[in-house]
Formats: sequence, C-alpha cells, structure tokens
Amino acid sequence: MAELGQGLVLLIAGMGIVYLFLGILILVTNVACKALVPFDSIFPKDAPKKSPAKVASNDDENIAVAIAVAMKGI
Repeated sequence: MAELGQGLVLLIAGMGIVYLFLGILILVTNVACKALVPFDSIFPKDAPKKSPAKVASNDDENIAVAIAVAMKGI
C-alpha cells in the first residue's frame, strides 16, 4: 500500500512540475512578444503572394468518359 501512496505523490509532483513549466513558458513567450514589438520595423514585411492562375482542367470530361466506359461495360 505504501507503493501506491508513493506513486500517487510522484504523479501529483510530476504533473505539478509540468503545469508549472507550461505556465512559465507561456509567461516568457508573452513577455518576449511584447518586448520585441519595437523591433518590428527592422524586419522587412513579406510581399503579398499572388494566387496562381487557374489552369483549365478536363476533370468534367474525364468523369464523363469514366461514366460512359462504366455504363458500356454493364
């Protein structure tokens, strides 16, 4: 029974350490984000990406041919 209690203590301690680490990680990330805002003007902005031109496809024709072939086989 002592092993079960020790395991429970280890479980709670481990989960507590994980939650503490994640909380500190979130805090440090937020502080770093706010601290780097003044340096935003140094980095160049990305140019807007052009969407690729749509290529005419023969999908409808291919589907129609596949249906015709399937129907012919019946």
